[in-house]
Amino acid sequence: MNILSRTYISHSYEDTLKIGESLAENLKGTEVIALFGGLGMGKTALTTGIAKGLGSNDSVSSPTFALVNEYHGKCNVYHFDMYRISSWDDLYSIGFFDYLDTGVLVIEWSENIENALPPEYIRITMEKGNGENERIITVEECR
Repeated sequence: MNILSRTYISHSYEDTLKIGESLAENLKGTEVIALFGGLGMGKTALTTGIAKGLGSNDSVSSPTFALVNEYHGKCNVYHFDMYRISSWDDLYSIGFFDYLDTGVLVIEWSENIENALPPEYIRITMEKGNGENERIITVEECR
């Protein structure tokens, strides 16, 4: 099974980091990764693992107020927070489209910009599992 099209079960922050690192091993460097899931589902933890897997030693944090954070490694990782984005004008004003094909884009709250995602992207849905810390992480390649 392709690692980019499967379901993972995370039982901890550390598991989520490892899943992110595993995903990073299969990236070429210009992918768009759209994260879907509510508050506290581990989106920033997964992004931390992806950045680490791409060789970044930068500190990863949620870009809630900055809207985009940049991490450096084998390729650039652009970490977006689209929670407050509500229009195409908002996307243009933050330069979202200028980032496409310049690195790996990891987008939190992709629900808010689903119509603006490129034709090919990696969709990651994060949901609460059975236990307090369990997360079901579903990865799909969208074309």
